[in-house]
Amino acid sequence: MKRSEILIIDDEAINLQALRGALSEHYSVKACKSGEAAYNMLNAGLKPDLILLDISMPELDGYETLELIHGKPEYNAIPIIFVTALDSCTDEEKGFRMGVVDYITKPIKPTSVLERVKVHLELKEARDSLNRKNRWLEEEVKRRVSENQLIQEATMDIISQLVETRDYETGNHIQRTKLYVEIIARRLSLSDKYEKVLDEEAILRITKASVLHDIGKIGIPDTVLLKPTRLKVEEYELMKTHCIIGAKAIRSAFGKYFQTTTVFTKEEQPSMNNFLEEAINIILNHHEKWDGSGYPNGIAGDLIPISARIMMLADIFDALTSERVYKKAWPFEQAVDWIVNNSGVFFDPEVVEAFLQEKEACHNVLITILDDEQGHKEYLWDNGGGQL
Repeated sequence: MKRSEILIIDDEAINLQALRGALSEHYSVKACKSGEAAYNMLNAGLKPDLILLDISMPELDGYETLELIHGKPEYNAIPIIFVTALDSCTDEEKGFRMGVVDYITKPIKPTSVLERVKVHLELKEARDSLNRKNRWLEEEVKRRVSENQLIQEATMDIISQLVETRDYETGNHIQRTKLYVEIIARRLSLSDKYEKVLDEEAILRITKASVLHDIGKIGIPDTVLLKPTRLKVEEYELMKTHCIIGAKAIRSAFGKYFQTTTVFTKEEQPSMNNFLEEAINIILNHHEKWDGSGYPNGIAGDLIPISARIMMLADIFDALTSERVYKKAWPFEQAVDWIVNNSGVFFDPEVVEAFLQEKEACHNVLITILDDEQGHKEYLWDNGGGQL
């Protein structure tokens, strides 16, 4: 077992000899005759477990040496005991205020020195052990958070891909809209209005939750979901329920799981709950329009969560610029013009402005992530229930 190391700082040889005699049988002892020499030893790599420091020394006294040592944060964990012939309460109070852990008075009493050093080394070992455990716990929490985030993202991906597969989608719609959402959210975050609302954590949460926006389509019958022609009014009304179906499914299934599972720590729980609420906001409200003419609840303006307002634009933009069984893909600029013309009707004008500022980035996504030969089938409705 490694012996604890003691550094003695004292300008008088007789004191160094007395302290060495008391401690060398039990500990590895290093000694020096000045504060400057001790500081140089520390900087050269010496890592003592405890320091015995004389107060009355020429040049740098004990207080100045203590201040010099504590000037480097990496040395603050070393317990320092003053060795002094002074017996003033003022001197003791000053030392304790500066961070010493104890006093040893001269003349040196070997037994007393040995016991005091032993106590403070045991205390240091207890603190070091606790710090090691805390660091391990912090790393373990980080590891588990990282694993859980991967599991969460993989689960969301699987679910969203299943939804799109059922709807004869390639999955590229999800990839593109996810990127559009992130691009627009990051641009909005630069404005004074959304600087605090759309911080980095919120942007990542919204981006990840966006892949679930159409999960409710799982509850729509194939006769409606897969119909290659214009839907009848009653079929359209049924299609509109996918928002409520999806929100209820997330709240019921995932919400119940995250509230009862022991997989997540108390520290992680708020993050999971925030993600679920964001997912529900997007799923439920991504067909709500700025002017209040959307569905399922007909809410308008700022009552629509910002994540859903961003999602709506991303979703419709992708629908316009993608080929469907009932239409050709619109040219990029035509789709942009349509978005602009519907600012303040379908879309939040500020979201449209953010989209326009990032128009080139969105165009790059569009031309980079292409559909396969199967194509897409996505329904986009105007106020009267017709396909656009």
